[in-house]
Amino acid sequence: MHVSACVLCPHQCGADRENGEIGLCHVGDKIRIARAAPHHFEEPPISGTKGSGTVFFAGCSLSCLFCQNQKISREAVGRAVDEEELAEILLALADTGVHNLNLVTATHYTDRVARVLTRIKPRLKIPVVWNSSGYERPETLRLLQGLVDIYLPDFKYVSPTLSAAYSGAPDYCRYATAAIAEMYRQVGPVSFDENGILQRGLVIRHLVLPGCRENAAAVLKTISDTVPTAHIRLSLLRQYTPDFAPRSAPKNLLRRVTTYEYEQVLKKALLLDFDGFKQKKGSATVGYTPDFDI
Repeated sequence: MHVSACVLCPHQCGADRENGEIGLCHVGDKIRIARAAPHHFEEPPISGTKGSGTVFFAGCSLSCLFCQNQKISREAVGRAVDEEELAEILLALADTGVHNLNLVTATHYTDRVARVLTRIKPRLKIPVVWNSSGYERPETLRLLQGLVDIYLPDFKYVSPTLSAAYSGAPDYCRYATAAIAEMYRQVGPVSFDENGILQRGLVIRHLVLPGCRENAAAVLKTISDTVPTAHIRLSLLRQYTPDFAPRSAPKNLLRRVTTYEYEQVLKKALLLDFDGFKQKKGSATVGYTPDFDI
C-alpha cells in the first residue's frame, strides 16, 4: 500500500499524500507525533505500575463531534519525524521501563509504522499495543501481523445514522466488525504475565454516549457475535464529557452519561458474559486528556 493514492483507512480517499496532498485524516506525507511519554490512564493491565509508553499520532480518519483530542486529530499539530527518528523515539521510550509501547491513532501511518516495527521488534522486550478508533480496513491491519501484540480498538457504533452524524462514517460498523475479527485472528486469546500485565490479546473499548443505550447494547451484541467474549476483554467507558462538543451538537451530547444509562449497558455486558473493566462516575472529566507538547 502506498500513500501516493491513499487507501489505508476505510475512506480510501485516494489523496496523493506522498506529494503533500492532505487526506481526510488531516495529514499529508509527514509522520507527525504530538506526544511520546509514559501514560497512566489506560486499563490497569496496560498501564500497570510503570505506565504505558504512549505515542500519540496526529490526524485521524474519523471526525467525532465530541473528540477529546481535537487539537491533534484535526489540527495535525506535532513534531514531524521520519522513520528512523520514530524508531529512536520508540526504543528510547521502551528503555524508560514502561510495560508496553502504545501507538495511539496510527492507522493513517500504518505502512510506515509497520516498517519501523519490523526494524525494532527484535530489540523489544515489551509488547506493542495498537490503540485505534476501530475504523480500520482488514487489508491494512494485515501489515501489522506479527508486529502488534495487543489490539486496543474502540467499537463506537452499530447505528449508521449515529456513526454518520457523530463521526462522519456511515459504514463504521461494517469496518469495525471486520477489524476486530482480523485483530483476534492475529493475536488470539488474552494472556497476562505473573503480575497481571497484559502481554497479548484483544481489548475492545466502548464509550457509552448519553442517550445512546440502544446503540451500546447493539455494539455489545455485535462484538459477542464476532469474537469469543471469554477470550477478550471489554472496557466499558463512562468518561464522556460534553466539554468538547460544539454547542450546535445534538442535545444528548451536551450532557454526561447518567448512572442509570451506564448501569443498563453494564447489565447487558454481564448478560453477554463479557469480562473486563468498568469506570467510576468521576472518570467524566477533562483531566484524562493529556497535554500534547512533544
